[in-house]
Amino acid sequence: MSYIYLKTEIKPSVNKKKKYLSLIFLFSGLLLLAFVTIPIIKFQLQYSTNLKQIINPLSLKSYNRNSSVLGDNTDYTQLSNWFTNDSISSSNNLTVNDNGAKYFLTIPKLGIKEATVIIGSTDLKSSLIQYPQTALPGQLGDAIIFGHSVLPQFFNSKNYLTIFSTLYTLKQGDEIIANYGGIEYKYIVDEMFEVKPTDLSVLAQNYNHKNLTLITCTPPGTYLRRLVIRSSLAVK
Repeated sequence: MSYIYLKTEIKPSVNKKKKYLSLIFLFSGLLLLAFVTIPIIKFQLQYSTNLKQIINPLSLKSYNRNSSVLGDNTDYTQLSNWFTNDSISSSNNLTVNDNGAKYFLTIPKLGIKEATVIIGSTDLKSSLIQYPQTALPGQLGDAIIFGHSVLPQFFNSKNYLTIFSTLYTLKQGDEIIANYGGIEYKYIVDEMFEVKPTDLSVLAQNYNHKNLTLITCTPPGTYLRRLVIRSSLAVK
């Protein structure tokens, strides 16, 4: 009796499954990385173009070493945590204004329509906030408004946690409209720049002009610097 032996090939199905699974995880990781980094790179390029100034996002000279980034435990939905200078609370009256007056802000280019601005509040989750003891819309001085921001892809004009995420796309000549006391005040964007969290000069009042300033954190999704959009009241 004779026997014939046949070599049986090992089926690589299991290895193939592992290989495909690894590739899926790899591509998922790359997509997640791109999802986070591309908006930041786009921001740097667009912002630098608008400002005619190249800012290296990795340069320590552009940041405050004590400032925070995404993932910090500090609650940046509270305006009182936005400034790294410990003396600001007492020296610049960062306190809740008891009157709690409110008005409405519209930015047509960003699709923001009649967003609520509360004077003297500190909770950025529920509204935009006008810094206390700054000029009211239409008055001499500078109405300074703070708003929260996250990565631009999460922008929602009706969500106060994301409302200023695309603020950096504004350019000179764009309109900002404040409706205070039933009167509309139209402002025209003049300039855009960045400051460190310790730079309090942006809160100063100049009573020779009628200005409105918008401030949020930058680059998008971080708390490293402050983006400042300054506008002036349009002449009728």
